[in-house]
Amino acid sequence: MSSGVTGYLVLLGVGVAGAVLFGAAMISRRLLAPRAPGLAKLTTYESGVDPVQGGWAQTHFRYITYAFLYVIFAVDAVYLFPWALVLRDHSLGVASLVEMAIFVVVVLVGLLHAARRGLLTWGTRSDDH
Repeated sequence: MSSGVTGYLVLLGVGVAGAVLFGAAMISRRLLAPRAPGLAKLTTYESGVDPVQGGWAQTHFRYITYAFLYVIFAVDAVYLFPWALVLRDHSLGVASLVEMAIFVVVVLVGLLHAARRGLLTWGTRSDDH
């Protein structure tokens, strides 16, 4: 077998093993877990406090902007830290530095765009309703 196919067979084997283990865990949970449904188990649990109102809670849409910014910077860190550790290897040369500079510039352009649109201000605005 050629070495190009071997990697795919290993990947397929790991995927099949993962699916089999997941299925075995679900079946064993179904067979072994105790079942005692009752009114207390079917009610909503909110940190030990009985729920007193409906489940509707209104949240400002602008909070999703902060979630997206967090994800962007978390992904940025996922790429920057390993690159900084590998940077000690002199065989990477200037090409690696240029690639990472392009990546950082793209992230900064996104941040500047968000700042220009006023998405990074926490104050109340009239158009966020």
